[in-house]
Amino acid sequence: MKTLLRRICILILLIMCVGEAVIYFSRAEAIDTTSPALSGVDCSASGMAMIELNSGRLIAQKSKDKRLPMASTTKIVTAITVIENCDNLDKVVTIPNEAVGVEGSSIYLQHNEQLKIIDLLYGLMLQSGNDCAVALAIIVGENVQNFANMMNELASKVGANNSHFVNPHGLHDDDHYTTAYDLAKISAYAMNNEIFRQIVGTKTYKTPWKNHEYGRIIVNKNKILSFFPGGNGIKTGYTKKAGRCLVSSAERDGKTIICVVLNCGPMFQECARLMNLAFDSLVMGDIIKVGVPIARVEVIDGEQKFVYVGLESVASYPLTAEEARRLTTKIELPEMVYAPISKGERIGKIHFYLNNQLIFSEDLFTIESVETQQRWEIVNE
Repeated sequence: MKTLLRRICILILLIMCVGEAVIYFSRAEAIDTTSPALSGVDCSASGMAMIELNSGRLIAQKSKDKRLPMASTTKIVTAITVIENCDNLDKVVTIPNEAVGVEGSSIYLQHNEQLKIIDLLYGLMLQSGNDCAVALAIIVGENVQNFANMMNELASKVGANNSHFVNPHGLHDDDHYTTAYDLAKISAYAMNNEIFRQIVGTKTYKTPWKNHEYGRIIVNKNKILSFFPGGNGIKTGYTKKAGRCLVSSAERDGKTIICVVLNCGPMFQECARLMNLAFDSLVMGDIIKVGVPIARVEVIDGEQKFVYVGLESVASYPLTAEEARRLTTKIELPEMVYAPISKGERIGKIHFYLNNQLIFSEDLFTIESVETQQRWEIVNE
């Protein structure tokens, strides 16, 4: 940790040294997060992908783009699709007949039972209710086919281009598939939603139950919440054809790791081992802190000759110690600016590279104000 921080400090000094020279650079179109930080990681799953949520960086992978069935981890897509397409999750709805008696895991919805949409979401994600999945699909999408189209639209929106959904629950269909990497990207997107994150991080939940003197007690099947330090989500799954599937999530020291394993017998143990490896190997380093002068730009007609620029928010990225040694930067600035300049004006960009690949970029802002020089002072010069 101390070694990495020393390297980051050296990087900052190097940036400041080149600050007086303007470096021109054509901004790359894409930010590469697909080069895994950890290579050669073994895993018993048929497909595995592990990413850091905030940066989207791929940490480790095995057959990440292989199309596989994913069982009830499908319900991650179902839940976030419902959340994004419902104005009122506390709305009380009547359970459609098609949702009663659906095969597989269930919370045993009854004919004409009335529940809130949020109750159905908890039943969907904690107890993996296939009946909840069908009910939500019909309530939100009018029918299962329309809702599946909505799921596919969401997948496309987040760049999960090797996935296709035909149902909201994950019961097997040859045309219903995803990849470990696609599911990781969808899960990271969903975990950025506060309501979704609250649901999948809940261990038990109680709902009303028609014709019963007591309510349903819904228990989360995800053991990561109970035994893994920092565990905060998200979904289990199983069918005979898909095998055991798990999307897990945990947060420690400013890093949130999402791990997907598809067709993995010891799914909880493998996800725990892989996430521990990620937490132990990576530092979410503050590459440059807020307000640190990174470079300066000449000011025309100003009370001072130059204005310094820096970042408005901390630039952080998950790196191994070896990667920190190879991190490089390029700065994009105008040749000059005209006074007056206000503090906080956006001027230029800084680009961060790893192995000559752009990993991310940040806007540069003025960290001070520069007033216009008085005319008589200009004349006297």
